[in-house]
Amino acid sequence: MTSNNVIIVGGGHNGLVCAAYLAGAGHKVTVLEAASQVGGAAVTREFAPGFRVSACAHLLFMLNPEIYRDLGLEQQGFELAANDLETVSLSSTGGHLFLSGSEARGGDLGPEDVARLKKFNARMLKFAGVLRKVYTGRPPRLTSQWSELKTLGKLGLAIRGMGRDDMREFLRIAGINIYDILQEQFDSEMLKGAMAWDAVLGGHLGPRSNNSMLNYLHRLTGEVNGKRGALASVKGGMGGVTQALAKAAAAAGAQIRTSAVVSRILVENGVVTGVELENGEKLSASRVVSSADPRTTFIDLVGLRHLEAGVALQVRNIRSRGSVAKLHLALDALPKFTGLDPQALGGRILISPSMVELEQAFDFSKYGEMSESPMMEITLPTVHDPELAPGGKHVLSALVQYAPYELKQGWENGRAELLQRTMAVLERYAPGVGASVLHSEILSPADIEREFRIAGGHWHHGEFALDQFMMTRPFYGSAQYATPLPGLYLCGAGSHPGGGVMGCAGRNAAAEIIARGGAA
Repeated sequence: MTSNNVIIVGGGHNGLVCAAYLAGAGHKVTVLEAASQVGGAAVTREFAPGFRVSACAHLLFMLNPEIYRDLGLEQQGFELAANDLETVSLSSTGGHLFLSGSEARGGDLGPEDVARLKKFNARMLKFAGVLRKVYTGRPPRLTSQWSELKTLGKLGLAIRGMGRDDMREFLRIAGINIYDILQEQFDSEMLKGAMAWDAVLGGHLGPRSNNSMLNYLHRLTGEVNGKRGALASVKGGMGGVTQALAKAAAAAGAQIRTSAVVSRILVENGVVTGVELENGEKLSASRVVSSADPRTTFIDLVGLRHLEAGVALQVRNIRSRGSVAKLHLALDALPKFTGLDPQALGGRILISPSMVELEQAFDFSKYGEMSESPMMEITLPTVHDPELAPGGKHVLSALVQYAPYELKQGWENGRAELLQRTMAVLERYAPGVGASVLHSEILSPADIEREFRIAGGHWHHGEFALDQFMMTRPFYGSAQYATPLPGLYLCGAGSHPGGGVMGCAGRNAAAEIIARGGAA
């Protein structure tokens, strides 16, 4: 049995960040990635001859700036194709709404909403700043230990430091739905539909669902090049991020193995001792760090028989039902959206006309059905990065909601129907787009589960909600990266602070391992 100091299961962005920090601290680190290339869900791959696309996540808005600087990602080849992208919320009649941070124009906007948006965004960014302060360290335990109470006290002071009115408002809205909040603030249906999209993307929830406001604030914790709430397109697709992280990890001394499928995490006498690969090879380690989702880690790799009954029950109760599909189109020309200037095609394009329509789309997924009229977030990455397609041709990448993981008719029968419904919606806004399609691919949550090995096909490895947040993410007893099994740690999006290509979970897990000491 080969010996390693630390084995990291999974070469997604969090696993690579964790590897880079641990290797930099002198640990012997081996990263085992099941796919033929690192990246996890933040990967660029070919989906048609000559056409490459960000296979799952397709925009960057949360990468932690400290990680970017610490790991020298710019020196490792990371480059943005475009920054500070404008959002266009489409109208079927051509009266589109344009959003960029706190600035808005067009659509059904009135001057009152323009002024309200600036004030609202400033307040929401302030609230999101409170979350940011707890994202770069492990969450506190709910104990009487002074060190834990001190961490909780810092969070309390950060909330109190906002001032009485903001503190009360933050505590009022943090766990409720965004529908009620936006109804209080704005008149424009288009503006509310666009803003609500950011609160529900990636989760099994609609605008009227509790915790949608928490999801909205979580998204606002991100920044790109120092600008909060900005969106960016990465040169070479999202794989450009993870390839740079892999180079940083390798430069720090980590070994990265691809096509290395971990079949189980080895446990002897209640202690994790290493892993076994699909080919039968066994690797020993004093610590195993999983960047896989918690359900996959504990159920498939460890086995619930190694856990106490209470822990096993908590694992089974993790909510991770994916509701997002991913559409890829190879096009022989740029699509023409009704009333939209071609210069706007390089931004983020939304089909989420109102909160009511977004909620109606979600209603279907509650009953195991795909939306009749799916909502979408669309990008055309080849506008800024033409090397992703053959000369003169283009790639369209879209997130499609809602597509429930457990579809009544099954995804083998439902995939073609979802593609048909999605294309029908696209034709409504971009007449003739279907005629320019050279190749299409649509990934259901079941496909995402299979391709990226994410239980339930959930992008964030579990719902982001108050009962799966901070000291209860993924569940109480495993929220500080160390698990009830000695030697086993978590570092993926199912851990604090949650999903999004930010890297904080990976860095925080590495810091926890380093703080606990051990041979390096």
